[in-house]
Formats: sequence, C-alpha cells, structure tokens
Amino acid sequence: MLLIKNIKKLVQVEEKPQSCVAGKDMAQLNCIDDAFLIIDNDKIADFGETAKLNTKNITDKELTIIDATGRMVFPSFCDSHTHLVYAGSREIEYIDKIRGLSYAEIAKRGGGILNSAKRLHETSEDELLQQSLTRIEEIISYGTGAVEIKSGYGLSTEDEIKMLRVIKRLSKLTPVKIKSTFLGAHAVPEKYIGKQEQYVDLIINEMIPRIADEGLADFIDVFCDKGFFTVDETERILSAGIKYGLKGKIHANELALSGGIQVGVKYDALSVDHLEFTEDDEIKCLLNSKTMPTLLPGAAFFLGMNYPPARKMIDSGLPVALASDYNPGSSPSGDMKFVLSLACIKLKMLPEEAINAATINSAYAMNLSQTHGSIARGKIANVFITKPINNYEFIPYAYTTKLVDTVILNGEIIKK
Repeated sequence: MLLIKNIKKLVQVEEKPQSCVAGKDMAQLNCIDDAFLIIDNDKIADFGETAKLNTKNITDKELTIIDATGRMVFPSFCDSHTHLVYAGSREIEYIDKIRGLSYAEIAKRGGGILNSAKRLHETSEDELLQQSLTRIEEIISYGTGAVEIKSGYGLSTEDEIKMLRVIKRLSKLTPVKIKSTFLGAHAVPEKYIGKQEQYVDLIINEMIPRIADEGLADFIDVFCDKGFFTVDETERILSAGIKYGLKGKIHANELALSGGIQVGVKYDALSVDHLEFTEDDEIKCLLNSKTMPTLLPGAAFFLGMNYPPARKMIDSGLPVALASDYNPGSSPSGDMKFVLSLACIKLKMLPEEAINAATINSAYAMNLSQTHGSIARGKIANVFITKPINNYEFIPYAYTTKLVDTVILNGEIIKK
C-alpha cells in the first residue's frame, strides 16, 4: 500500500467518474487542496483532505509513505495518438521543411511515410523493439501513463504485422498501458502508386484478417485526406475492420476538408484526429456523435500549418482531446506537457481545458475512460507527482521546465 500525504493540490479528482467532459464543462477542473491519496496494489483506494485522513484504518505493514509537501499530484497523461514505433529519424526532411518544401512535396520526392516504410523494412523486429523501448521510457518520464501506438510504416502485410508484434511486445515489457491501432492505410506504397484500389483490396482481404487472427490490434485507422485515401476507400476499410471487431479511428482533415470527420462519425469512430480543417458542418456533425475530436498541435507546430479551431469547437459544446502524434516526420516529440503548452498558447485553450483534454478526454479516445484519465476510486493508480509548484497553471506556462518528479504506474513507483 502507498500513501501520498500533504499533497498541495490533488488534480482531476472524480467522486462519480464520467466518460468525458465537453463544452463549458471543460473549463472546470476538480481539485482538492492539502490532500492525501491512498493506493492499494494497482488501484486508487481513497483520497480526500489530509485533515480527514485516518491512519488507524491503514494496517498494511508494508505501507510506503510519500510526503508531497509543496507538490501536486496529477493523473498520468493519456496520449491517444502516436506512431512511436518507427525505425531511425528523418531530420534531413526537417531541413527540407526549413528550405520551404511542403509535406506533400517531400512525400513526392520519396520522403515522408514512404521513407519511414523503407527504413522499417530494413530493420529487424528486435532492433525496432529496442528503439521503441527507449521512446516508451522517455514518455513515461514526461508523465504519460497510457499511450496508443499505430502501425502504418510497414505498408506491406509482413511489415505491418512486424510493427504490431512490436507494439504487443512493448505492452508486456513496459508498465505503461498500450492500445494498438492498425494503420495500413497510412499511405500508398510505391509499387501500388496508380493502383491504389489494389492496395485497398490487400488491406481488406489479407492484412485485416491476419491481424485479427493474431489479435494484434484494438483499433483500425485510415488517413482520409487529400492525396491519401478517399471517403469511399475509407468506408470500405472501416467496414472490413468493424467486421473483425476493430473499432475505427480516423486521420481526418489535416490537409483539407476531406470528408474524414463525416465518415468517421458515420461509422461511429472512437476518434477523429488532426482536424486542422474544421468548419461549421463538421462541428455540427460531431455534436450529434460519440466520436472524440482529437487535436495534435505538435504536428501543426512542427509543420508550420494552421492550428485546428479548438476554441470554436469547445464553445460550440464539443469535447476535445489532445495527443502528441509522436512520429519521426511531423511531430518528433512525445512530451504531453509541451502539448498542453501548445494548446494554451496556440489553440487558446484554458489550462483547465487542456488538462481535461490530455487526461479524461484522451482516455475516452482510447476507450480507457473507465480505468484511466482521472483520480477516482477503483481506477488504475497511474499518477505523477510534480516538483514544488504554486499552481497547476504553471504546468503549461513553464513550457520547457521539467516538472515531473515522481511517476507511479499501476501503483508502483517507476521514477523518483
């Protein structure tokens, strides 16, 4: 048993857990000042004001006590959109971006996703695992306790399966909660350029059945956007995935008004992600759905693109989730604290809205809101303790300062 006492502020507490928060409610952040938190095995057992802590009821001889005087306790971040299983890096393309080449121009030159696919093909599964373990350790140190990881740099049956097997191995080797997404429709491989329909057939008829047979994915994703996969192709792929029990997630409207949001809602996708191009029709469509709009400001920041209209979405009554999009080409960082800063600075989200978006709402976007994303009795004990700070607004304000002091995952102290 673990007791954290004298907590300056216990952030994101829920007496009655909810699946997500939307609209004006996103500006509300439930906290307890001068608090305690009790963790029993891997679950949150109790919390409240320190004055109401009765240690006589704690009889565990192996009780560990952490004095958090001057420090705050947050639920671990839930990063619901990453591509962190990849081979090597793409800093040369970064230089091309500085020189003015667009994302699409770099892709036409053999860069982008196709570059990562070539590198991944040439990398063994074990080497890919070791590279990915380093990134997992990195995001844990930043305060992330649950992460979704996509395939999509394979673009062939065997290489997609190789990626998904690595993700499965990561889930057994690390304490972070991992959800796996099959993203064979991330780009069209070189040998299928001009024969895109044949590649879609390969995804549907070969990849999905094999992946489902091995139990390698929780979700299925499609890059439904200008220059990638059409609405019709997305519908075919989502329908096939659903038949095998894979719930949809969509890369939508990053590059244009693609129809990706509408097709995601039509097929009851768990989330639609990116959304740089979002207008009134898209917002109206989302308002009548259970699909979580997920924003990835790190990608817009790195690529120099327009940011999604978060303020308009929230003011219209929508929920919003935040994720890092950790990947080698458009967002080479898994630092969710920096994502909070971008959300506040560039998306004009309040700190409370950003914290809700990176915890309870992003847990929803991974189908984890019953177990992760807030401090609630019975939920998984994934929390982090900050260094001494005056208020939670300091987290996004101090955008380069390392403020995570102690990480606790599944009730175990991982980093101190």
